[in-house]
Amino acid sequence: MDSLIELKNISASYNGAVVLNNVNFTIREGDFIGVIGPNGGGKTTLLKIILGLVKPVSGDIIFNREKITPKKIGYLPQMAEGDGNFPVSVLDVVLSGLMMLKKDTARMDRNDKEKAEETLKDLGIYHLRNKTLNMLSGGELQRVYLSRALVGSPKLLLLDEPGNFVDTSFEQGFYDKLKELNREMTILMVSHDVGTISAFVKSFACVNRKLHFHDSGRITTGQLKAYDCPIQLIAHGDVPHTVLKNH
Repeated sequence: MDSLIELKNISASYNGAVVLNNVNFTIREGDFIGVIGPNGGGKTTLLKIILGLVKPVSGDIIFNREKITPKKIGYLPQMAEGDGNFPVSVLDVVLSGLMMLKKDTARMDRNDKEKAEETLKDLGIYHLRNKTLNMLSGGELQRVYLSRALVGSPKLLLLDEPGNFVDTSFEQGFYDKLKELNREMTILMVSHDVGTISAFVKSFACVNRKLHFHDSGRITTGQLKAYDCPIQLIAHGDVPHTVLKNH
């Protein structure tokens, strides 16, 4: 697989506290990477550095400009209670995902609207297009924000804990959709649910200040311990579950 983005010797801190320390990481075209690790280990910071939202204190980020530019990255951030209180329509939120691709003076046109509507149809929420965000459930809101991340046809999709607000009825369809999208784009997905995502991802990045890359969708408790990634795998029958060790 060709390289899309390389992080070389990246370190980051907040208020003097080191969050990421000397991280080296290559994101390759077509990969589906599960980003795992303890709370506060630097997972979200890693995504924000890739997006340019956080500036590292040292190190370099190198884009393969023949394959990707920062404008071709889609981002689904963590959701928090109250994120849907703003009274804007679903269609307008999805259209906002096209704004960074437009020139400063350009307006949204019919083609943009059609693209946004097609994205909503693809995620099964076209019927919500005229509703305001404060009328939606958490799962519906998550699909709206995913539509916004996808409407610009990104080459790289970054997802930060997307499973937190997925409706139970949509959960399997959600991960199946990501697997389908992976045929067209590279995906990095932050998640605590190793048992669920291991059925879909192709590799793991274990982040706990440092980053250890595991080039397989299968990972054992012993490997997690070796990577200083305090997550334990527990299986009950055919259904895997995960818990975090104390950290």
